Amino acid sequence: MLMSTILRSGLSRRLAQSKGGVGGASSRVSSLTSYRDQNKGWLSSSFQSMSTAPTSTNEQTPEEFVEEGDETEGEWMGCTRKFLAPISTTSRGADILNNPLFNKGTAFKGGERDRLRIRGLLPPRRANMKIQKERILKEIRGEPSMIRKNIILEDLHDRNETIYHRLLVDHMEEMAPIIYTPTVGQACKEFGMRYRRPRGMYFCEEDRGHMAAMIYNWPQKDVHVIVVTDGSRILGLGDLGANGMGIPIGKLSLYCAAGGIAPHRVMPVVLDVGTDNEELLSDKFYLGVQKPRLKGSKYYHLVDEFIQAVRHRWPDVLIQFEDFSSDKAQILLNKYRDNILCFNDDIQGTGATTLAGVLGGLRAKGQQPEALGDQRILIAGAGSAGIGVAQVLYQAMIEHGRSEEEAKNCFFVADEKGLLGKDRIKQLSKEQAMFARDDDGGLSLLEIVNKYKPTMILGMTAVGGLFTERLIRDMAKHCEKPIIFPLSNPTTKAECTAGQAFEWTDGRCIFASGSPFDPVEMEDGRIFYPTQCNNMYVFPGIGLGVTLCGAKTVSDRMLYVAAEALANYVTEEELAQGKVFPNVNTIRDVSKTVAIAVIEEAIRTGQASKLSAADIDDLDGFVSKKMYDPVYVPLIEKREVTI
Repeated sequence: MLMSTILRSGLSRRLAQSKGGVGGASSRVSSLTSYRDQNKGWLSSSFQSMSTAPTSTNEQTPEEFVEEGDETEGEWMGCTRKFLAPISTTSRGADILNNPLFNKGTAFKGGERDRLRIRGLLPPRRANMKIQKERILKEIRGEPSMIRKNIILEDLHDRNETIYHRLLVDHMEEMAPIIYTPTVGQACKEFGMRYRRPRGMYFCEEDRGHMAAMIYNWPQKDVHVIVVTDGSRILGLGDLGANGMGIPIGKLSLYCAAGGIAPHRVMPVVLDVGTDNEELLSDKFYLGVQKPRLKGSKYYHLVDEFIQAVRHRWPDVLIQFEDFSSDKAQILLNKYRDNILCFNDDIQGTGATTLAGVLGGLRAKGQQPEALGDQRILIAGAGSAGIGVAQVLYQAMIEHGRSEEEAKNCFFVADEKGLLGKDRIKQLSKEQAMFARDDDGGLSLLEIVNKYKPTMILGMTAVGGLFTERLIRDMAKHCEKPIIFPLSNPTTKAECTAGQAFEWTDGRCIFASGSPFDPVEMEDGRIFYPTQCNNMYVFPGIGLGVTLCGAKTVSDRMLYVAAEALANYVTEEELAQGKVFPNVNTIRDVSKTVAIAVIEEAIRTGQASKLSAADIDDLDGFVSKKMYDPVYVPLIEKREVTI
């Protein structure tokens, strides 16, 4: 209880600081930009070999040593000449240019071109990161098609990871919808036709017995985060098989840009267990295994061999399960969650993000987090995402002092057959049965709204337009400020649009969605700014926190404090605009805040095995120092010197 108070106090203190001299979204962006500029050139700790000693506050810095700015002309324009610890590589010549981790394109300086033996392999004019960014942005902004924008960015990803992640960091609000929802769904559907360059690893039934050796084919030695899918439930699009690789790639791009995990420390994975998608089974261009999906023990044994293989090479790696079908997702999570460092983003990540949005919604209504247990929550969708959200909200109610029975009575969970009731308990999973009602099983959404008068409705059905005008208008009759979250992806699968929600509630609703929507202007001139309830607000910070501190598991309490930290990050100004999530351009700072909250919880429970006393004393500085910043650093060829 005491530590909980301390953690909340710390979060409140950080929130208060953000509302003071640096309050508001724009100020936070400025603060983050200032931090990056002051530390420009410092990558994650594995790329650093030395640091400068702190200067005594009692000594005045001589004028000659005052911080120098960036150059304003020549090949160094927009760059710094300050000391940057170099990266040594065994590659040289054309191999450097073909390695996206090291390639700088036309930004290689003259000295580098000589020592890396690439002089003459590039056009003579030397650019810099600023010019490169401007050129790529011009190309992207000149392309009207979102999928074409995605292709441009992913081609860049395959050539030059530094400038790719720099673009994401500096223009997250513009780039996130291109590399992830809603565009990533179309990118996955076209994955086979657009395949250009290998990225990630694939494991299939033919690899059984070889995975322990196969894992050493991955060229990077120190992987911190793996995102793995079996392609069985890609967003709201269903079974896309091996084409689902676009999801781990997109998620890990956000881990790097938003969460500060260096790109050489992430690995996307597809477990190709076949597909039941008839279109893919007959598609001659499909790149995956063209057999029906593995079932039963064969499936679970393959997954288990993969888990053991990656943990044998990287014992501390975080494994994020992504887009597994509902019949497999909870089973896999239950098997591994208490024994290894893993979590399921669709169940736990969606739950934590939704909880943060709900807590923000309560703040917008002038209520405290404790009021969560007073809500009547209608969840449309009883799959892994819907039940995962219910579980996280349920745990949060327990956290705030409600009994188990009181918390359960707040929920009305419905699937395609209506309200979950105990009359069909034998057909439900253990997790679904927990939320089955004693009475009224089978009621429709409209019947639930008019009988139980819910204060919030959350949609996770992937059924576009499910929230009808009558449903929302009837809900608004019973609740002054209904919370309406249509969370399905992509946009075509959203249960309703932002415009519909605000129109049907006369602008009284508190809204967030799974896919982005444009601002909504009402007839009376009011403008509302809907925010996206996107897991990117949570999973990069959780991953950063648990990998930095050396946690052994991702606990339910870690998910709760992550949600609380995110909810507290939203400013009063943002709430007044109808936003329950912060501006996405502040995502780096949000991830740092979430990571610190997770690390504090790990410290409280004795899971912070990698932290020193000095690290614990200054968590903000420790986490900031460890976050990857995509800037160009000097490269040197590793050579063997013999005498």
